[in-house]
Amino acid sequence: MFVVTSAVTRAALALRPDVAASAPLADLPRIFGTGLVFDLAFAAWLLMPFVLWLAIVPQRFARTRLHRALTVAGFLAMMYGFVVLGVAEWLFWDEFSGRFNFIAVDYLLYTHEVLGNIWQSYPVGRILLALLLPAGALAWIAAPTLWRTSAAPLGWRSGVLMAAASIALVFGTMRFVDSDARNFSADDSANELAGNGAYEFFAANRRNELNFERNYATLPIGEAMTIVRDALNPAAGGWTGLDPRGVERHVAAPGPERRLNVVLVSAESLGAEFLGAYGDARGLTPNLDRLARESLWFSNMYATGNRTVRGLEALALALPPTPGQSIVRRPRNEKLFSLGSVFDDKGYGVMFVYGGYGYFDNMSAFFDANDYRSVDRGAIPSARIEFENIWGVADEHLFAQVIDEIDREKAAHPDRPVFVHALTTSNHRPYTYPPGRIDIPSGTSREGAVKYTDYAIGRFIDVARAKPWFDDTLFVITADHGASARGTSQIPLAKYAIPAFFYAPRHVAARRVDRLVSQIDIAPTLLGLLDFSYYSKFFGRDVLHSPPEGDRAFVANYQTLGYLRDQRMVVLQPKRKVEITRIAGALPGAGGESDATLVRQAIAFYQSASHVFGAGLQGDEEQTPPEQRIAPVARAGRMPR
Repeated sequence: MFVVTSAVTRAALALRPDVAASAPLADLPRIFGTGLVFDLAFAAWLLMPFVLWLAIVPQRFARTRLHRALTVAGFLAMMYGFVVLGVAEWLFWDEFSGRFNFIAVDYLLYTHEVLGNIWQSYPVGRILLALLLPAGALAWIAAPTLWRTSAAPLGWRSGVLMAAASIALVFGTMRFVDSDARNFSADDSANELAGNGAYEFFAANRRNELNFERNYATLPIGEAMTIVRDALNPAAGGWTGLDPRGVERHVAAPGPERRLNVVLVSAESLGAEFLGAYGDARGLTPNLDRLARESLWFSNMYATGNRTVRGLEALALALPPTPGQSIVRRPRNEKLFSLGSVFDDKGYGVMFVYGGYGYFDNMSAFFDANDYRSVDRGAIPSARIEFENIWGVADEHLFAQVIDEIDREKAAHPDRPVFVHALTTSNHRPYTYPPGRIDIPSGTSREGAVKYTDYAIGRFIDVARAKPWFDDTLFVITADHGASARGTSQIPLAKYAIPAFFYAPRHVAARRVDRLVSQIDIAPTLLGLLDFSYYSKFFGRDVLHSPPEGDRAFVANYQTLGYLRDQRMVVLQPKRKVEITRIAGALPGAGGESDATLVRQAIAFYQSASHVFGAGLQGDEEQTPPEQRIAPVARAGRMPR
């Protein structure tokens, strides 16, 4: 029955209009053949506990009505689980364009938010009640056979033999069935169809963190680091790290520091596709479109990933994304060199402010351990909160808290500038927000959530404008990631495009920069605008003080790593797969680097990023001039790290 319901689910997914339009018909036999292997592999795991039970249950108990009734009830429960699984796969595909994967594993750890989100987004109660009908029908058909056979006599020799065979079959699936076997087609939908949702869930759990050297094409680490160092090429100062495998360097500013307050807003799922400034005609973002005209606007920026924690990692650490889960979620992620550590060293008050509960995705723990003071939903007064959903308070309440935090810092330390990184939540399913703010009813569409986030950002800027600290504040408005860029093993490049506005009317001239920019370039570009001199371990570049010949972007999901440069994209995948594709609209021969050189650069950046984090080379050590460096020492007022 599991194999049958899995095949029905696969057929239903194959008939989806978005899938049928892309998956080649010629792939269907292999899709269903490969899928059958995965269905049988998971069925072996599913059956093992029942085989073991039947092998050891005493004959006297097996013949009782209670055992027979439990067998039928267990079968009913399993049938219900199978049909629920099928519907869940359909809805997951609707959201993430794929089978259960790393994201499903990741979200399962946060059942309060995720289950609440599902409950608010779908008529869960009615769906679950309706699914009792097919499950009950299947159990009714099988009940007579189950009642009879569950009491059939079984000798101990036969029981042991069957139990041993079941265990051997399970271990055989572990040895010979590999999730990567489904990746036979150039079409992503075909590969996803060939999998099995339950199998993929547990496979993703095992591969939560991918070792780069074991799974991807590599170079000798010294060669990889040389390529990265040549690409970063510090214009002033030089390499200072005690370990030549690192990227620590001195950044010397051309002028005196501008000690402005900085407010960095990463808006949830705010893809460039929604903004009128990028050509959207729906009028969803009047405030952001105005900011585009009045800001230093980087119009060709790409997010590094498709999850919020990836965006936080890029903005805080300026590292290319490493395969597996974000560093924000990994062990040994404390005391890293970060944007917050630079501001902290400069005497700023440093904060991370989030409208939800900071335990989600380990956000508060990460920021607290890396020179930020985290402020989350628990610190926002109840009297302030007019509206919230499962993810957190409405964006306008988050921004009101940011205003209060800055006011308190200024009251306590009038001469100390502040750096605040704020993360919004409202542009997230179930897309609900306070009534009466915009002309799209709450909870009806993502378009409404985008328009509400735009309203909240515009209101935030207007309220801040009346504050005495506004004139000396630089606002950076960007996104954590784009919308609907999740769940595929390939990179939908257009969905990774995000806005980036640097707004400080009295300090930063408005202009549009069309150069290719990565999300990891925001931190060093921001510090360059402030004319900060500092020791850097960022892999990102100060775009305004770097030659355009080195422009590139990093775009990835949990296992596929993309390197975008010269109108081409190198794609690195497990099993050391390397592909290079030309961006749509690019002319043949476009780009100054050969394909082989581009591939080496892609490997070098991703391999080096994985290496420096794994080897502990991204720690926030002291910033002592190289000529004084003999061994790590403490910064003034801080303990050695």
